[in-house]
Amino acid sequence: MSDTDTVSDSAFDYDVVIVGGGPAGCSAGVFTARYGLETAIFDRGRSSIQRCGYLENYLGFPAGIDIETFYELIHDHAEEVGCEVVPELVEAVSSDERGFVVETQDGDPVTTERVVAAARYDAEFLRPLDEGTMFETYDHDGETHERFDREYPDEGGSTPIAGLYVAAPAHDAEAQAIMSAGHGARVARTVLADVRRSRGFPDEVAAHWDWIRSDRDLTDEWADRETWREWFDGRVPADHALNEEHFVELREREIDRRFETYLSDEAIEQRIERGHRRLLDHLDDDLVLEKAREIKTEREGTKTNG
Repeated sequence: MSDTDTVSDSAFDYDVVIVGGGPAGCSAGVFTARYGLETAIFDRGRSSIQRCGYLENYLGFPAGIDIETFYELIHDHAEEVGCEVVPELVEAVSSDERGFVVETQDGDPVTTERVVAAARYDAEFLRPLDEGTMFETYDHDGETHERFDREYPDEGGSTPIAGLYVAAPAHDAEAQAIMSAGHGARVARTVLADVRRSRGFPDEVAAHWDWIRSDRDLTDEWADRETWREWFDGRVPADHALNEEHFVELREREIDRRFETYLSDEAIEQRIERGHRRLLDHLDDDLVLEKAREIKTEREGTKTNG
């Protein structure tokens, strides 16, 4: 589901580049790509999740899940919604007068308007952007070392450098895989709010929620565009700086987006079936066949007993 107000800036190769393809990076990418931003996820560094022997505390997998399958799932999800997953190592991120230049070990530099750092173990690629506040010194075994300051970004991932966001390393957000994924989504929402502000949305309506609902909930006055217009107008201060034409354009696009989040029962059922089928693509074929035989036997037994 992409937002109708998003138009990729052709001056950049990507709207957003995410460095790190673990739970934080892929989660952030899902949100930015679903909004309609051209998003690339660079993933060929050291991933902390790949050091895990088996993942047992990630919600939604009752018996746990192996890391290989989990990694395939999060990358498949990111690609499904429009992210480009690039298996290259980012060596440096620098800035120019327009945005950022991302230099990789194997490929040509790419340009982007925004960067999300999501690599837990190594933030050295951010060195070209450091103005003396991004890294801190510490003593270990009598020697002085330097590391990325986890307090450099705020809780939403924003940094003193416009357009640079950090999902990892940051605070204690990557202590567990599910926390990393949640923080990646939080940082992505910070990115989206900034994007919306840059495109004219006042602060009061800049926040974005990615939320699908049943059109059965779209009832009474909320099925009427005029109600949404009144809601939008009521949220925005009367002294906003937008000219009337731009204000109306943003408001109508926002209303369109909100109506698009309501799906019919038929559309929901189609998505349910498609979602289940996609999960099957990641399951062991022999186990799927074994379960299918069990289901067939149970159904035949039910018919016989009936």
